[in-house]
Amino acid sequence: MLTSLVENLTFVRLQGELNREVMALAFDSRQVSDANTLFVAIGGFNADGHDHILEAIASGATIIIVERNLLINAPVTLLKVDNARAALARLSANFYDNPTQRLNLIGVTGTNGKTSTAYFIKSIYEQARTPTGVISTIGTQIGDKNNKHNHTTPEAPYLQQSFDSMLKNNIGNCVMEVSSHSLSLQRIDCSDFNIGVFTNLSPDHLEFHHNMEEYFQAKASLFQRTNKVNVLNADDQYGRRLVKMSKDLGTEFITYGIEQDADISAIHIKYFANYSIFMLRTPTGNLHIRVNFPGKIYVYNALAAISCAYVDGIRLMDIKAGIEAVTAIKGRLEVVYNSDDIKVIVDFAHTEDGLAKVLASIRPFVQGRIILVFGVYAAKGEKGNDKRRAMGGVAAHLADIAIVTSDNPKEQDPQYIVDEVAAAIDELGGNYYKIVDRKMAIENAIDLSEKGDVILIAGKGHETSQILGAYVMPFNEAQIVNQKIQSRSRHVVMK
Repeated sequence: MLTSLVENLTFVRLQGELNREVMALAFDSRQVSDANTLFVAIGGFNADGHDHILEAIASGATIIIVERNLLINAPVTLLKVDNARAALARLSANFYDNPTQRLNLIGVTGTNGKTSTAYFIKSIYEQARTPTGVISTIGTQIGDKNNKHNHTTPEAPYLQQSFDSMLKNNIGNCVMEVSSHSLSLQRIDCSDFNIGVFTNLSPDHLEFHHNMEEYFQAKASLFQRTNKVNVLNADDQYGRRLVKMSKDLGTEFITYGIEQDADISAIHIKYFANYSIFMLRTPTGNLHIRVNFPGKIYVYNALAAISCAYVDGIRLMDIKAGIEAVTAIKGRLEVVYNSDDIKVIVDFAHTEDGLAKVLASIRPFVQGRIILVFGVYAAKGEKGNDKRRAMGGVAAHLADIAIVTSDNPKEQDPQYIVDEVAAAIDELGGNYYKIVDRKMAIENAIDLSEKGDVILIAGKGHETSQILGAYVMPFNEAQIVNQKIQSRSRHVVMK
């Protein structure tokens, strides 16, 4: 009933009765399909729910939450709140009976490494026979089912429904990627986090957050709401700020790192083409760990997951087995083709820092050249221009050949984006091609390749679609690669 849903919610009743049944929640009028739906009018990036209230009512909404003083000529209950997004989070948690109060919820945030860290954590916990769900950029995994969604961290109704589903499936743990957008837009309000994990911070989403300080403060808010402990990267300058913040707040924390003194650390690290090994050092013992991914960044991701499991009381041998059980993560240094001649890798790296780390990870083991295929997400305005030039600089310095193409240009001019990235490469004397069509760019990279080369296709990773204008088009990079190589092989045989 509505009377129970509005518990702990401050509101003004504009019209109608509170004694109403609520069968569903919605914040998008197109989601309203049942009678007795509660519709929350929130402002989006491209639309405002207040402009679609009548559509929601026509589809079955009988309770409307607004931020404006409105009267509607319809038999509905109308409630006004100060913050519709905060209200949506509270109503969602109440609708599903506050599931995170009974769930061990772990939040992972940072610019890079969130997905890998989340899946390392899931593997460790399940090695310890504690079933764990995941909400990540790849999707929501509950048992054997994986549901895709549009955002790294979905809106509150989806989150609370997912938490509830995990409990109903006897899954007691959830590890969730927490994006800076979700923190700023209050999607994760009314979710009780036991552990917060910080990976790193580098420039990203500055078209939304405006500057690095605002971006950091958004991320930092996660660590002010944890109930148990924070897991912090001692080697990252923002991680060290979080350490100081935790000390000032009296919040429990544990640190991990490679270069700085830390509670959990990796020593005697050796890097190989397809994996890394190191000695794990903890306050209660040391042991050897193998991470089945190359490069320093995956040692950090493993350390973050290890530290989380350690403070949650999981045995070191289960931690070791859990890390070593992860052999692939969709779109994260994923080898989609490998032969004696060339290797093709797909990775989600879409920031300056992320791309640089991936290129640095594979460089020592490339016998020929690195051919990089990448685009830059179409962030608007001056910050978007800065990101494009920064990404172009990475390509110029760390790739032998760069093929600049489209990522998800959305409503922006893809040629303009490509030209701007290419201009930065050109200024630094890099070797590059401009091919706006991403499929053609991938195919040309394969045509250019020679024995010993590695092709890195960066930016989309696990994604299987591309956003062009208002259209979402199917786009599977692994399929494109293998189809091209098969046709190339047939062509060679025919000759």
